Amino acid sequence: MEEPRTPLESLLRRDRWLVGGALGVAIALCWAWLVPMARDMYGPMTGAAAWMMRDDWDLAHLVLLFAMWVVMMAGMMLPSAAPALLIYASVIRRSPDGARAPAHAYAFAGGYLVVWTLFSLAATGLQRWLAHALWLSPMMETQNRWFSGALLIVAGLFQLTPWKRTCLDACRSPAEFLVQHWRPGIRGGYYLGLASGLYCLGCCWALMLLLFVGGVMNLWCIAALTIFVLLEKLAPLGVQGGRLSGILIFAFGSWQLAQAI
Repeated sequence: MEEPRTPLESLLRRDRWLVGGALGVAIALCWAWLVPMARDMYGPMTGAAAWMMRDDWDLAHLVLLFAMWVVMMAGMMLPSAAPALLIYASVIRRSPDGARAPAHAYAFAGGYLVVWTLFSLAATGLQRWLAHALWLSPMMETQNRWFSGALLIVAGLFQLTPWKRTCLDACRSPAEFLVQHWRPGIRGGYYLGLASGLYCLGCCWALMLLLFVGGVMNLWCIAALTIFVLLEKLAPLGVQGGRLSGILIFAFGSWQLAQAI
């Protein structure tokens, strides 16, 4: 007969559900906000996306725009961060500090999200500048082929750079990343989340800027980029696929520039 679990063993088993469940709920909540907003954006624009359709953007609407970017980045990037987060929680669970594994995991997730929150702040500023310069349409799509082509070419070339490969390698090898950057304690978990977020940002920043080409709230573009990032980080041929994508993105950007001439 199976021996009864000790209270500590029962707690650790629940920790797996606490960490994995919290991650799943966070991702689901992000998409639960994004999907209706994106559908309304390309529909009647009388529901979740109605606040976007205005010329005079006050502070409240800028805060909403920033919140939209934060939620979008969390929904797109947390799925690909899940392996590192779950491996980290598993390591902590087997350490002397195992009873506080959820707190460590949440600290890791917090550090990771801080990086993408700062990116969202920069993206919000860029979006408002593009809209002011009339390079971005009311549908949040670039209407300047020179800018669109330049973004695509930059993103395509970046896919082929050593910096991209270094950051992608860190994202594809979460166990090795944790060994190299390990710090003890909950502060250490926050530091690891920051470091993981920085590598992730270094890997994906150019791809995320392609939202301005496909449409910031274009659900197909958001979903395609999310799936691509997942495959690039988790699929066996993700590295080769990333390089091939760089060539294709560069070619499409060159075509866009040729059309602008």
